[in-house]
Amino acid sequence: MIFDSLEAYKQAGFKPRACILGSGPAGTTIARKLGAAGIPVVVLEAGSREFSDESQDFYRGKTVGDFYFDLDITRLRFMGGSSNHWAGWCRVLDSQDFEPKAWAPDTGWPISRADIEPYLGEVHGILELPAFRPDVQVSDDIRWVQLIKSPAVRFGEKFADELDQSKNIAVVLNTYATELIGDGKRVTGAKLWSNGQDAGTFSADYFVTCTGGLENSRLLLWSNQRSNGGVVPNAAALGRYWMEHPTFEGGNAILDNYSEFEVDASNEAFFSPTLAAMERLQIMNFGIRLIESPYPNVKKLIADLACAAPNMAEWMSSQLDQRLRCAAQLYVAWEQAPLASNQIELSKTDVDPAGVPRIELHWKKSPLERRTLLEGLRLFGTTMAQKNLGRVRIDDWISNGGDYPTNEETAGHHHMGGTRMGTDVLKSVVDANCKVHGMDNLYVGGSSVFCTSGQCNPTTTITALACRLGEHLGKVIAV
Repeated sequence: MIFDSLEAYKQAGFKPRACILGSGPAGTTIARKLGAAGIPVVVLEAGSREFSDESQDFYRGKTVGDFYFDLDITRLRFMGGSSNHWAGWCRVLDSQDFEPKAWAPDTGWPISRADIEPYLGEVHGILELPAFRPDVQVSDDIRWVQLIKSPAVRFGEKFADELDQSKNIAVVLNTYATELIGDGKRVTGAKLWSNGQDAGTFSADYFVTCTGGLENSRLLLWSNQRSNGGVVPNAAALGRYWMEHPTFEGGNAILDNYSEFEVDASNEAFFSPTLAAMERLQIMNFGIRLIESPYPNVKKLIADLACAAPNMAEWMSSQLDQRLRCAAQLYVAWEQAPLASNQIELSKTDVDPAGVPRIELHWKKSPLERRTLLEGLRLFGTTMAQKNLGRVRIDDWISNGGDYPTNEETAGHHHMGGTRMGTDVLKSVVDANCKVHGMDNLYVGGSSVFCTSGQCNPTTTITALACRLGEHLGKVIAV
């Protein structure tokens, strides 16, 4: 059942056991799992069925530190959440991403890749994915990896009919949970805002916040402040360890034979480091994306490089009449290490129309991220040269330690951390089952529970974790 207003929902007399806040990939997936288990669940979605400037305004905020996107642009506030601007890139976090790294403090998860693998078949159905190909070792340091571009599932569109026809799921649109009320052991209710005004208090046996990788922290920070610690009793890490995937053009490559690599439908190939290489260089995970350029660009690139990199130009010229066929642009997206100083705070001066403080995001890339970018490109270039597959030119601003450009991709719009998973209550917010430490009935879904970011787009892992949480919560409620 889908209701366009809180008033219509109340008239239906639906009695939920669980309340999910947010209808994006995590919220919708958990709701479908609970509904399939016969458990009545309500999903409260702050936006409507379609995008609106009025709804989007609630997401305005401020970033302190490095250049970043406007916060009301980098996520979406209507049914389906930010899946509505998802590009569709899919890959699950690597097994090594779940393991602690001795050179990067506060890495490591309380679960392993094996804990989410039982749900990957279900995830493939949700995201409409074929099976992934195994990674291919290119050298001791570099492996070919597969990213799959799914049809970019819009959760609000794909599952609208199923949700509307469900007897166990109620989706209530235009209903914003501004605050959770808690007593230090349980959430006893949620304060709502609807149709531009206070809409009273809502109660359920269980609550799951799935409002996104920024809003989960905002909601819990504000709720905790209002309840004097009654919603997140162990709040030392709340809002902290926020992460993104820095993403920039890293340079160019001239390839001896582009057909050496398996490419996707867009003729692109993807590469990542081995764990051994990461350990040796003490860097984080990264992904290099080769985008083929037209053949005429090869000669132009040789001419451009003849003075700046004569050895590279000489090799390219010698190959040109043989098998040399293409140039490629190199784009790099890489893992940001978890730092407590990268955090979401509540503004002390600015509030949204419902009176909730807006976000002040503190975000800076560390020297470890800079080293990962430079050493990652060098590693890839060394492998290409040693295997005689091609030659790589790294952009000058990277080689010379220049400032990060502000006219490129910047980052992936991937919001991770803030309510991270863990066993140490001083460095995490939820446990291995995504339950808030010290609370009996409050859970968190989505990428805000990520402990580390890996190098790949997060939606596939978000969905797998949501399947796992939905199954776990169903068992808890059924007891």
